Amino acid sequence: MLPCVCWLQLILILLSSALWTRGENCPVACLCPDPHTVDCRGRGLTRLPNEIPLDVRRLLLADNWIPRIPSDFLVLYSDLVYLDLRNNSLSSIEPGTLSTSSRLVFLDLGSNNLTEIPTGTFGESRSLIKLRLGNNPYLSMVSEDAFTGLTSLRELELERNALSTLQVGALSQLPSLRAVRLEGNPWLCNCNFANLFTWLMENSHKLPNAYIVCDW
Repeated sequence: MLPCVCWLQLILILLSSALWTRGENCPVACLCPDPHTVDCRGRGLTRLPNEIPLDVRRLLLADNWIPRIPSDFLVLYSDLVYLDLRNNSLSSIEPGTLSTSSRLVFLDLGSNNLTEIPTGTFGESRSLIKLRLGNNPYLSMVSEDAFTGLTSLRELELERNALSTLQVGALSQLPSLRAVRLEGNPWLCNCNFANLFTWLMENSHKLPNAYIVCDW
């Protein structure tokens, strides 16, 4: 019986050590349900939390008041796969901020105060599959080269923004795109809209739900 007791004590010590380490590395006011997830949703944060574990893979920051992301933020978090910044106070994304996110698959920047998506915003995040940019009421400009390099992007959400125009090139350079949401924008009926509409119809076989209506 003695060897069994010894093994049991060893297991308890290891478990206690793991739990202590997990709690120690978890940012204050956040939850860490597993070793690679940090959940800080709805915590009233006005900046990114300190002491985020370097090996974090899922970072949940929705429903806070975060106004900016430091340009070097993702340099340290090379394992990050899932980043949720929905419903914060972001007004812009500094060029280069996301260019080092080599493993990022899911990015939610919806329901913020973004005004434009310029060239180079996402660098060449070739692993990105889903990008949410909807419900940004002041987002009125998306550069034609805003999504350059996103060769794996399958889902793009741009619904309910302030877009009156969108260059076809912003979408046509996305070879893996299979779903795009554009509804709820104040589209102007001009040549740009006609080109966009024609392109969507020509690609309806792979973008079956991409319907838009312009304002006359």
